[in-house]
Amino acid sequence: MADAPASSTQSNLKDRRSSFKPLTRLLPYLMKHKGMVAAAVVALFSAAVITLVLPAAVRRMIDFGFGADDPALVNSYFVVLIGVVCALALASSCRYFLVMWIGERVVAEVRSDVFAHMTRLSPSFYDSAKSGEILSRLTADTTQIKAAFGASASLAMRNLIMFFGGAVMMVVTSPRLSVIVLAAIPIILVPILGFGRKVRRRSRFAQDTLADASAYASEMLGSVRTLQAFTHEDRSAERYGSAVEKAFQAARKSIIARSALTGFALFVIGASIVAVLWIGASDVFAGRITGGELSQFLLYSILSAGSLAALSEVWGELSQAAGAAERLSELLEIEPEISAPANPVRLPDTPKGEISFDKVSFSYRNSKDMPVVRDLSLKVSPGETVAVVGPSGAGKSTLFSLLMRYYDPSTGSIQLNGVELPKLDPENLRRHIALVPQDTAIFGATIAENIAYGRPEATREEIMAAADAARAAQFIDAMTDGYDTMVGERGITLSGGQRQRISIARAVLKHAPVLLLDEATSALDAESENLVQQALDRLMEGRTTLVIAHRLATVLKADRIIVMEDGRIVETGTHADLSKAGGLYAKLARLQFGADKTKETA
Repeated sequence: MADAPASSTQSNLKDRRSSFKPLTRLLPYLMKHKGMVAAAVVALFSAAVITLVLPAAVRRMIDFGFGADDPALVNSYFVVLIGVVCALALASSCRYFLVMWIGERVVAEVRSDVFAHMTRLSPSFYDSAKSGEILSRLTADTTQIKAAFGASASLAMRNLIMFFGGAVMMVVTSPRLSVIVLAAIPIILVPILGFGRKVRRRSRFAQDTLADASAYASEMLGSVRTLQAFTHEDRSAERYGSAVEKAFQAARKSIIARSALTGFALFVIGASIVAVLWIGASDVFAGRITGGELSQFLLYSILSAGSLAALSEVWGELSQAAGAAERLSELLEIEPEISAPANPVRLPDTPKGEISFDKVSFSYRNSKDMPVVRDLSLKVSPGETVAVVGPSGAGKSTLFSLLMRYYDPSTGSIQLNGVELPKLDPENLRRHIALVPQDTAIFGATIAENIAYGRPEATREEIMAAADAARAAQFIDAMTDGYDTMVGERGITLSGGQRQRISIARAVLKHAPVLLLDEATSALDAESENLVQQALDRLMEGRTTLVIAHRLATVLKADRIIVMEDGRIVETGTHADLSKAGGLYAKLARLQFGADKTKETA
């Protein structure tokens, strides 16, 4: 299934009819732990069976112990009851441990698999998806599933055993009284099924609403400085509060449905038990049953009724878990648009770095009628440095995204070393490309860990050498913990120039044959830019390099400059040739350098 924009995907998926079917998606996770599941089932059955033994023991104590007027016999029955209770406690303890372990284990594996799957989805999915909403599914929804696979599922099985076991024992004890209790079952089950569907729908809506609120909170907290700069604290808090209130109202409706169901079930059950006591008391006086049999029947009816009432609550919890499992299944069902072929061609460890764009056109999904790249052809020789310039929106960065195969072109083909990109494994392709983006991503870790992102297996000495080559060593050494300094979320404690130099150090460390520089010096001051440019000059030696730059001073040494406008290449040549041609490049040069300076550089 191809990726779809989050909005349309959500609307389509929310319209699905809810059911317990999504929970079956989790069965493979249970099958990984068959031994623990089997032990849990044994413990669960043991606890249920022991519980069903208690009423029979009480009956014998009443009829034979009290009837015989023998204190020693009564004491022996109590000793037996203590043994039964101990066995019940042990079985229940084992059941609780096993089912909770299974719940925690399953949820941990689901979270890992969902996260791993999300990291492999194509960038087109994230063009419209909300990260906060996805995080909500990874946390809140998996917690709901943990409750289901831990407590709720085991309680449901236990209550089913108790209900059917108690019903059978009621019939064995007194078929006449059993008719009264069993007649109430259909009256309870029909509303349970009906209310269960309502609970699933409302729980799903509450989960979706809360996910939207989480997405908004994540976005706002990630841009808290901008939020405060524009004094949007009250407005943001009001909007988030409104979203949370909407989620509460949705949850409230689900709670009302569940509480109404529970109350109705308890009323019907309680009324049937009262009727049983009334008629059973008459039977005892008439000698049709003994007091012990009435006590046994009453205990079994309470166990069965209580189990049925508990099932109504567990049903609601499982309905919520089904909604959560459905939301997680939706993520796992999304397939990346960009994937490896069945038999990928493998690039050599040191490819020469020849790049070719052949009549490439491309449009982003949300603007199909507005191509970003139009019928573009370009060849870059191994070791050549090609600068890409042009006004904003000309399609420069899109070339990089296509070369990294974040997207596939609508028409045309792109090749690396004569191999079309779709024939390559995307991971293998990207290992041979080092990217220095305009918007540097710095993670909430140490400086060394951030640099090592370029090559995780790198040694400390290699990390330090890369930092030195990127002219980052000086500011790193000046920090209190040096390379072990924590930089905060998104590198908040670093300046723009420092973040950029760490990004360049990553590219140095990766040591890839193809280098993509997207405004690599855009965040640097004049002094830092000069230092980093020297590092980049050395880095580009022997590598095929594509450079995007708005500041033309950074591309004067390029072997070739291509000028893009409206997704097309409109000019190609050196700085001197293009300055003399009087086209778009000459216009951009005059704006940046002035007429006199343009003549000098030409």
